[in-house]
Parts: sequence; structure tokens; C-alpha cells
Amino acid sequence: MKIAPSVLAADFINLKSEMEKVKTADFIHLDIMDGHFVPNISYGPDVVKFLKKVSDVPFDVRLMISHPLKYLDTFKDTADVISFHIECEDDTDEVIDKIISMGKKPAVALKPGTPVEEVYKYCHKLYMVLVMTVEPGFGGQSFMAEQMEKVKKLKEKFPSLLVEADGGINAKTAPVCKAAGLDIAVAGTAVFRAEDPAAAIENLR
Repeated sequence: MKIAPSVLAADFINLKSEMEKVKTADFIHLDIMDGHFVPNISYGPDVVKFLKKVSDVPFDVRLMISHPLKYLDTFKDTADVISFHIECEDDTDEVIDKIISMGKKPAVALKPGTPVEEVYKYCHKLYMVLVMTVEPGFGGQSFMAEQMEKVKKLKEKFPSLLVEADGGINAKTAPVCKAAGLDIAVAGTAVFRAEDPAAAIENLR
């Protein structure tokens, strides 16, 4: 299982050194929030540009925003994977096609209340599906184990599709994710706030 530490849990006063701590990760997960799609605001493309200068790890950028089409171009030089929510207000096919046209890997995210079947018709074009295991918007929430059923269904129906989960993943919940067949685990608090983030990454794997 690959590990993607979430910058949302990092120390923003020391971002350069924080990136050094997680240089053995498989991805760096970056949540972009607009205060409209979710009731919180995180950081924007300028922070992502800075982080790209100090990290060689692939960037997994998630747009928790109502209109991702307006902002895709601002991540063309920094993101490797771009995910957006199927619940957003833009046309899903149009967003996916735009991401592909930029030479990036497209992914779609699902809130806990969204049936997994809603993403099936797009999976042939996707690099990854992100299953939310908490309500999006804030870090430090409790893991929703029932969301692993979505992971199982996706891996059964689309074996070559990568499936990622985000929310409440730590040393206790990671084995549940692994058993469900999860490919990529996003972990914020469990990595960045550990005494030894590199050891925490290895432990989660």
C-alpha cells in the first residue's frame, strides 16, 4: 500500500523541513479548499508551487472546490495527479478531459454519502478514484470503516484502477484499508505529527 501524507496536517511555519521529513512517501497529498464546496479554506496554488520546489515526491492534488475547471491551469506545472469531486458543479467528463489534455493523471473523489456506482461510467478514463473515509473539509476526523465497501467494489469491478482513501487513516485503521484492497492511503496527522514521520510512513505501509 502506498502512502500519501496530507500537507493539511503539516507545520505551515516550517514547510520546507516538513517536506524533508516525508521524502520517502509515494505521493504528497494536497487539499485545495474554496470555502464553498466545503466549509473550510486551506491554501492555494502559490503554496503548492513553493512545495514543488522543495520536494521530488509526486504531487497528488485534490480540488475540493465547486468549479474545478476554473482552476485546473493553475496546477499544470505542479500536480502529477489531479482529483476533483464528482459532487462539484462542473461537468465530470469535461473536467476529466481537461486534466488529460494537460498531461496529468485524472482522479475523481467521492464523499461518504455518494454511491460508488456514480463513478463507474468514468472509470475507463481515470487513473484513480478517491474514496473519502470522513466528511471532507477538516482533518483529524474519525475513520468511517463502512466506506471500505466502496473500495472493495471498485477493485472487483476495475482491478487495474488505483483506489485511494482519505480520512482518519492511522496505524489502527491502515490494516482495514489493506484488507479491502486499497492502493494508496492518505494520512495527515498519523504522519506529520508523529515523532518520526519516516518511520510512521513505513509502519503504515
